[in-house]
Amino acid sequence: MLKLLKLLIIAAIIGLLGWLIADKFSFKTTVESKHQLLLERVEAMGKLELVKYRISDVLEHKNKTPFLPDASVLLIIKADAVGCIDLARVKAEHVKVYDDSVNIQLPQPEICYIKIDHKSSRVYDTKMAFFREADLVDAAYKTAEKQIADEVRKSDILQQTRANALNVLRPLLTGLGYNKISLSFE
Repeated sequence: MLKLLKLLIIAAIIGLLGWLIADKFSFKTTVESKHQLLLERVEAMGKLELVKYRISDVLEHKNKTPFLPDASVLLIIKADAVGCIDLARVKAEHVKVYDDSVNIQLPQPEICYIKIDHKSSRVYDTKMAFFREADLVDAAYKTAEKQIADEVRKSDILQQTRANALNVLRPLLTGLGYNKISLSFE
């Protein structure tokens, strides 16, 4: 009985030491990041965002090579395009006030930005990509970004921005006491 007890104690000690060593030297991946953030520039913004388009693009991108099978990727890409007016470009000579009327000459609408939403975009399928997958997906995103930008420029986003500018600024100016409001674009 004493031998069995000694054997159990030794086995328990060896098991505990083995568990501690395995836990200490296991192949757990730990992530360590150190950031050194530096504010480079502060800019005054005067852009009034007036319309936002949400765009979806279904893209099948293929790389054809003579020696390997064609590699392809299927992506569903979500992007945002925003139309705005830069109110920082409005100068004193662009605003004319006469009693209860105001005449404002606004700058032309512009596309503020076109941005792919990587959180909402998805890679659905890759075929025959093997070790080229990261490059293939990167090239597909760049192609999609260019195509989306081209389509946004062809769309009516600037006309919609112009219409929304009038719809936003008229009630504001009416609230300030102007009865006759004339808004025009350069």
